[in-house]
Amino acid sequence: MPKFVYDFTEGNKDLKDLLGGKGANLAEMTNLGLPVPPGFTITTEACRAYLSRGVLPDGLDEEITRHLTALEEKMGKRLGQPDDPLLVSVRSGAKFSMPGMMETVLNIGLNDESVHGLAKQAGGDERFAWDSYRRLIQMFGKTVLGIGDGRFEEEFDRVKGSRQDYEVTADELRGIVETFKDIVRQETGGDFPTDPREQMDMAIKAVFESWNAPRAVLYRRQERIPADLGTAVTVCTMVFGNCGMDSGTGVAFTRDPGSGRQGVYGDYLQNAQGEDVVAGIRNTLPLQRLEEIDPASYRELLSIMEKLENHYRDLCDIEFTIERGKLWMLQTRVGKRTPAAAFRIATQLVDQGLIDMDEAVRRVNGEQLANLMFPRFDDGAEKTLIATGMNASPGAAVGKAVFSSERAVELAARGEDVILVRRETNPDDLGGMIAARGVLTSRGGKTSHAAVVARGMGKTCVCGAEELDVSPAEHRFTAPGGIVVNEGDVISIDGTTGAVYLGEVPVVDSPVVEYFETGAVADELVGAVDRVMKHADRVRRMGVRANADTPDDAARARRFGAQGIGLCRTEHMFLGERRRLVEDLILAEDDEGRRAALEALQPLQEADFIEILAAMDGLPVTIRLLDPPLHEFLPDMVDLSVKVATGEGTEKDEALLAAVKRLHEQNPMLGLRGVRLGLVVPGLFAMQVRAIARATKARRDAGGDPRPEIMIPLVGAVQELELVREEAEAILREVGVDALVGTMIEVPRAALTAGQIAEAAEFFSFGTNDLTQMTWGFSRDDVEAAFFPAYMDLGVFGVSPFETLDRDGVGRLMRLAVEEGRKTRPGLKLGICGEHGGDPESVRFCHGIGLDYVSCSPFRVPVARLEAARAALFEGRGAG
Repeated sequence: MPKFVYDFTEGNKDLKDLLGGKGANLAEMTNLGLPVPPGFTITTEACRAYLSRGVLPDGLDEEITRHLTALEEKMGKRLGQPDDPLLVSVRSGAKFSMPGMMETVLNIGLNDESVHGLAKQAGGDERFAWDSYRRLIQMFGKTVLGIGDGRFEEEFDRVKGSRQDYEVTADELRGIVETFKDIVRQETGGDFPTDPREQMDMAIKAVFESWNAPRAVLYRRQERIPADLGTAVTVCTMVFGNCGMDSGTGVAFTRDPGSGRQGVYGDYLQNAQGEDVVAGIRNTLPLQRLEEIDPASYRELLSIMEKLENHYRDLCDIEFTIERGKLWMLQTRVGKRTPAAAFRIATQLVDQGLIDMDEAVRRVNGEQLANLMFPRFDDGAEKTLIATGMNASPGAAVGKAVFSSERAVELAARGEDVILVRRETNPDDLGGMIAARGVLTSRGGKTSHAAVVARGMGKTCVCGAEELDVSPAEHRFTAPGGIVVNEGDVISIDGTTGAVYLGEVPVVDSPVVEYFETGAVADELVGAVDRVMKHADRVRRMGVRANADTPDDAARARRFGAQGIGLCRTEHMFLGERRRLVEDLILAEDDEGRRAALEALQPLQEADFIEILAAMDGLPVTIRLLDPPLHEFLPDMVDLSVKVATGEGTEKDEALLAAVKRLHEQNPMLGLRGVRLGLVVPGLFAMQVRAIARATKARRDAGGDPRPEIMIPLVGAVQELELVREEAEAILREVGVDALVGTMIEVPRAALTAGQIAEAAEFFSFGTNDLTQMTWGFSRDDVEAAFFPAYMDLGVFGVSPFETLDRDGVGRLMRLAVEEGRKTRPGLKLGICGEHGGDPESVRFCHGIGLDYVSCSPFRVPVARLEAARAALFEGRGAG
């Protein structure tokens, strides 16, 4: 039979899986000889058994009885003993900290008899005893009996009036207790339980059940905490901070969790219990005031804080109570901190000799680094909030509202800051998005085109601000309250919160981005980032490349530490003025016309490649041949139809409309695109390969070191790749240059037949955007807004599969492709170029399956560098 209950003298901080964070750390502090009230912990295994069966597991009740009896013997009193009661708290304590998400009940053991014994214990302090009793009924009623806390609060506030809690008299509290018992009777149809053991047993079950409370489920989903862990329960002897002004309760941090600076940080509240501090119902004192109030306890607390920080080798968050001048430690844990504090503390602890740089890199993460890279609004500035949308891409952006990409480009060229405002964006808006300081849409979500592209560029974006009525034709939008913002009016958007403000809000730039751009170490924080990143680059195994389509993007990626380009999308080179050449290609009626269009495109592509190869000189550049269907380069069918129908269209418009209708597809994602285009449109891929080859030769002749890699998209069968590769290699030989030829693994069949495809491919690059869509069987653009929010609420998704790799489905296909591909070709180069390449959790997965590199947007390169190092370090330590 498993052991379900552990005394605080058993266990240690490494048993969080079994004892939860609270129980494990109480055991650790007890082992250190710190003043911890005696108690015991009921394990997470017991919780899981209870939640699965609905009853306590066999043997648990007897174990609780044995430990309670031992506790009573140690304290010399029984639970709820009328003349001298032992009282206990029952608290939740999961493996991962979930502050405020689950339940606590204090003062268990009080009833109409033992309340008098408690007053006697307290030297006749009737007020203290009745205050403790009313707290028990209130917390028990809310947590165990499910009574809305408002019922109790309203009654207590009615009696208290404008006074402080501690000014309510003993007689008034006695009356409040009776009223609270009446509330219990009215709400439940029964009396408040007076048997101490029944109180404790009911509270334990309630804490177990709080694991599945809606707020706990939501918190776990947001924090990606597994749902099957369960919570432990600690049963701890009560110590009282509400015994008078020589008592109190507080929270302390061993250093500032906001900045990381060393010092005394925390709050203290005299004559109060711990819940009063957490609930914020009374104004607390700075922890430093404790030195004046109780110098002896203050000195002891500082000594304990130093001991705990040195023992845990980290910032510690501490809860304590002082009972009539006696200090008690109720909890400690490694404290949560801001991203800036995380980096500062990690390097401070290295300097103190408490940890090494390997551990410092483990202590920070990519999301914290990304947070430090985004600009932000000045917290102290005045702001006029007019709408709120989804916080799609963090940062702060200020500029004139513009309603077309063309206008954004025009004003930005004059040196003006603009915010591109659209109902939603599409690929034609890329120029405007690049030019704008930020993007605001009234439709779409976190995986919409605007959100994905903005995140990739490190551009601030707020999506789905449905309160806004955007009218591009009238160059304005209307916000709630009739506020109209016309083109040229200044607005400010906060991609971290989703807020939209009227007018200019001051923005604070990120010195961390300046560091990555220039290498300048501006302050202590940047110095900490610099130390962490340099060590990360020394220890990581996996390379980091960038997704970059322009020379500027390539150059920036290199400054940010990219080791090459993992995805250069050639379709972006066909936009703007070059679209007419693509139109000519599509409208060509014979081989001669098609050849003329391709010959006009080739030198333009060649010039693009020369610049990109120069920016990445000496590093690999993976160039993807044309992927999207041709109709995306043609005008909109509705617009053309209107022009032709009204007689305003030209002959070319009529020809374009016929081409649009001919190329129209019900499901373009699964239609004529990628390698299929290269096989059915003669000369298209050959033109691109020749442009790559000639650009490579030009760079080599100029003394450069170009290293192109040609990637064939959407391959599903090895025969497709063999045909294109044969044509490509002939062109490379003709020009006299070398380049690897490989493929993007983005359809499930490619993953399933990777062993065959590796016979013709020198590298694989996983295109996880399309691989996710095709594996799940949905189009991101169509379904994200339609049902993703519902799927999140229902728990089908813990996180969007477009944000973090779906390990069980997409990840399994990737793992299979890696194994079979390398079995066929042991030296096969493997990477990922989907947007997941910049997601921390996905980077760690890619390391685990043995990829050689990840590729992501230039802005996310530092994040991927850090996470690749952390993956290597955790693997070396045997952790996941």
